[in-house]
Amino acid sequence: MEPGPNGIEHAPTGGPCRFCGAELVDTFVDLGMSPLCETFLTRDELLAPETFYPLHVFVCRACFLVQLQEFVAPDDIFREYAYFSSYSEAWLAHCRAYVDQMASSLDLGPDSLVVELASNDGYLLQYFVQKGIPVLGVEPALNVARVAEERGVPTHTEFFGREEAARLASRGVRADLVLGNNVLAQVPDINDFVGGIPAILAPGGTVTFEFPHLQRLVEQRQFDTIYHEHFSYFSLVTIERIFAAHGLRVFDVEELWTHGGSLRIHACHADDERGATERLDALRDRELGLGMETVAYYRDFGRRVEELRRSILRFFVEARERGERVVGYGAPGKGNTLLNYCGIRSDLLEFTVDRNPYKHGRFLPGTHIPVLAPEVLHDEKADYVFILPWNLRDEIAAQLAPLRERGTRLVVPIPDIEIF
Repeated sequence: MEPGPNGIEHAPTGGPCRFCGAELVDTFVDLGMSPLCETFLTRDELLAPETFYPLHVFVCRACFLVQLQEFVAPDDIFREYAYFSSYSEAWLAHCRAYVDQMASSLDLGPDSLVVELASNDGYLLQYFVQKGIPVLGVEPALNVARVAEERGVPTHTEFFGREEAARLASRGVRADLVLGNNVLAQVPDINDFVGGIPAILAPGGTVTFEFPHLQRLVEQRQFDTIYHEHFSYFSLVTIERIFAAHGLRVFDVEELWTHGGSLRIHACHADDERGATERLDALRDRELGLGMETVAYYRDFGRRVEELRRSILRFFVEARERGERVVGYGAPGKGNTLLNYCGIRSDLLEFTVDRNPYKHGRFLPGTHIPVLAPEVLHDEKADYVFILPWNLRDEIAAQLAPLRERGTRLVVPIPDIEIF
């Protein structure tokens, strides 16, 4: 039970867990109401009503999957998608390194096949293509899939699940490597998605998935990584449980810097002979030692997020009272969660800029803050640039070095407000 605004206790209703079906009764964090974070508005759309949906996150006390309810059908989110993976140089370098690593360790060549689920604009598969390794992307968003095709990346424009996997398998798709980056969180029916992987994985094949690590989200108060496009938030132990339920076994894990701290799991068919690595056992032991398989581990997160919200608002209000200008850098999904939850509008953040031309001249959902081209920053004298994609702070700080030399200071909000 939770105390309501008048001290009256009420039981939140989260429905059934999307993995195990247990009733969800334990709140992880409640971020109020928010619009879809990738629905950038045109000027004409500013006059129309906007739909807001709950951002109330629960943790399952049976399997400890942290999750949002599904309020919006994936077809409404992902058929036309504003996120293009290719606009971060640091991310592309990360992908190139991954391709080099996997091509070498798995001895991939012209007779191999690599399948990426949620392949976006071909940002990663293009590097396999350059090595002469056959690929297939599976990407439901038609606009980004078109870009991938133009790059020479064959792309199948459907949502992936058991039915689609069977269809691909009937066409002879058997992959030596199946991969997915930051897609597991975006799947409302996790059983259907993971359950389809064995059908397209060749005997002896390898599966890798990258996803933000729930431990880092909790420790660093990364509440802005929560939005409607992200239905689930994973620990290693939960992922192992989900994969095992569908005939797959995790045998290795890497801890990565991406997205504020991510995991890359390596998995295989359950009957594969590869043994578990020491680092897999060590991370599992660490999570269990922290209590990530207990409800108590998750109970304090909401209070810590509320404290951070007050700190963020304090920065904006005090800057405004001093007559200082604050503008933004980036228009990522995480930024829209942060701005809407904190109640920040264009009176506090005049505008933001983004490298993605798709967003130029549009407005952020909910807050209606204008999105402009990055060149504008060099024409406007701002006292602060508030970095919304804080996970790319080093890359962005390097881009903005000329502004810093002129006296503009940079700000990141996570895990604490930091001005530098």
